[in-house]
Amino acid sequence: MSSAATRASSFFARIARHEVHPCRSSLMSAARLPIVSWSATTAAAFRVEFSSKSVLGARGFHVSRPGLRDRPPSSWGDMIPQPPRPSSSETGPLTKIILRPQYKRFGQSPPGGPGSSNRGRVPIWLDRRYQIMGGVITVGGGAYYVTHLETVPVTGRRRFMDVSPQQEEMMAKEAYKQVMAQFGNHIVPSNHPYTQYVKRVASRIIKAAGLGHLDWEFHVVQSEEKNAFVLPGGKVFVFTGILPIAKNEDGLATVLGHEIAHQLARHSAEKLSFAKLTMLFGVIIAVVFDPSWTMQRAIMEFGMMLPFSRKCETEADQIGLLLVAQACFDPREAVHMWTRMASQEKGPSLAFLNTHPASKDRIKKLEEWMPKAMDTYRSSDCETTNEWADLFNRSDLAQW
Repeated sequence: MSSAATRASSFFARIARHEVHPCRSSLMSAARLPIVSWSATTAAAFRVEFSSKSVLGARGFHVSRPGLRDRPPSSWGDMIPQPPRPSSSETGPLTKIILRPQYKRFGQSPPGGPGSSNRGRVPIWLDRRYQIMGGVITVGGGAYYVTHLETVPVTGRRRFMDVSPQQEEMMAKEAYKQVMAQFGNHIVPSNHPYTQYVKRVASRIIKAAGLGHLDWEFHVVQSEEKNAFVLPGGKVFVFTGILPIAKNEDGLATVLGHEIAHQLARHSAEKLSFAKLTMLFGVIIAVVFDPSWTMQRAIMEFGMMLPFSRKCETEADQIGLLLVAQACFDPREAVHMWTRMASQEKGPSLAFLNTHPASKDRIKKLEEWMPKAMDTYRSSDCETTNEWADLFNRSDLAQW
């Protein structure tokens, strides 16, 4: 072996024993080194290439690591110490950016660190622990869901409900305090003609719905807002802005029948129950798919909550129409009332962004349900009731 090869072999043996650093060796002071070849063992561990230009013009040299197929079991290449990282005093702004710590997710090793793998982490659905956990949650949650199913009156729809009437009543009391604090100063007296008018129409629908056992209260809010709602427990609020659109008792019965239908179907409690399912679904999305918070909220809002709200509103329209007919109000007025409501709406109606269906969609549904509502109206004993209704309709209180 030539003297150059002998010196190179000795040098790399010292490197393997960590006795010298390749970038600080006196070997770099050599003016020129040829391309060196040596024994098969050393050649399998390293490939070193020198040129006069690279040696003379640089402060170090490059040691290329061998391929995996010709790499010895001892893996000498991994034993070569790496050059120290520059200290903060020696680094410039660009170097600090390049060498800054890498982002590390919770429970995940950084690339190249302990526990990392070239193939990536195991998908969560293939992890045995998560499979067991998912099975327990699925069985337990499924049993809880099935045991809390019930049937909605009138429509017969099956739904999940885990809020008791007592819990609903407690929450309704707090909601009633908040509404009174907000609109209390704008509520007309109980002996006002508007309040008496609302009470008269609502009482007939309440009787038809079989909800006379509740402690009903009727409030008319002096406001241009076109709205009405009923809180659980029988607290009715009607805004004066909707009275001209209702126009007569049959039109007001359409409004109140819809709101009382919410009470009969317990939609408020159902929404609270459905919110729990939505939260669970949101957790599953976050664990399995790991979307951003904005994406998760969008999926839950537009994919679950808003469609569910529109479904409840549509069901209240259907139940309310039958209650109106059962209470001997003309259900055909519902189509005219919603036509007047649609004429008051401004701008495009994007139903998928709203909690309520568009007025034109509600009209189509009402027309589909009208034959059954008219059968209910004709089969009801409305002769005596309609005589009294005609007297009220001819009065000034029932017309705007």
